[in-house]
Amino acid sequence: MTAKFNPGQLVWTRGVSDLVADNAEFARFAAGSLKRHLSGDWGDVDAEDKRTNDAALNQGMRILSAYNDKRFSGHGISTIWIITEADRSATTILFPDEY
Repeated sequence: MTAKFNPGQLVWTRGVSDLVADNAEFARFAAGSLKRHLSGDWGDVDAEDKRTNDAALNQGMRILSAYNDKRFSGHGISTIWIITEADRSATTILFPDEY
């Protein structure tokens, strides 16, 4: 995989961290989603958000991807967001309700 941008420091929220620690399948999903994000696959966002993210690569703006997996709905979640800051100093993996 070739990253299209520098993610900066990789961080995740407490909720994501807890589920990664408790569920190996979710950990693989989160890692795969991060690879997709870094390669420019923005996941489950609408066409307008995909265009915005594509432009953000060249304009140095914030990038937000969303990835859904219904396997984890039993944990009260099925979506993670991955946000890379405009200055590329950090990329955060979080649940939408942690924003």
